[in-house]
Formats: sequence, structure tokens, C-alpha cells
Amino acid sequence: MPDTASSGDHTMFAYAFHHLRHDDLVRRAEHERQAREARRLRRAARREAAAGVTGPEGRTRRRHARAV
Repeated sequence: MPDTASSGDHTMFAYAFHHLRHDDLVRRAEHERQAREARRLRRAARREAAAGVTGPEGRTRRRHARAV
């Protein structure tokens, strides 16, 4: 007579292992997304700094002298 408890244990182990693996892959994917976003933001900041763009407050110099 086959031992059904041991095959059931194996099935539960495989099921639990599948969920552990799935959770690990989800965590890794989230980490990769965060790293990609951080790289994108750093790259954008470098490009902005290289272009000298600081926004409206950076443009305080007037083109022409003010008439008094």
C-alpha cells in the first residue's frame, strides 16, 4: 500500500517552494524597477545640470538695462 502522506508532503513542499520563489522574483523585479528609476533620475539631473537649466529662478539677469 503506497504511503500517501509522503506524496502529499512532497506536493505541499513543492507548493511552498513555488510561492517562495515567486515572492523572491517579485522582490527582485521591484528592486530592479527602483534601480532603473534611480538611474533615470540621476541621468536627468546630470543632463539638466550640464545644460545649465535651473528653472525660472535661474534667469534673473535682464537682457537690457532698465530705464530710470
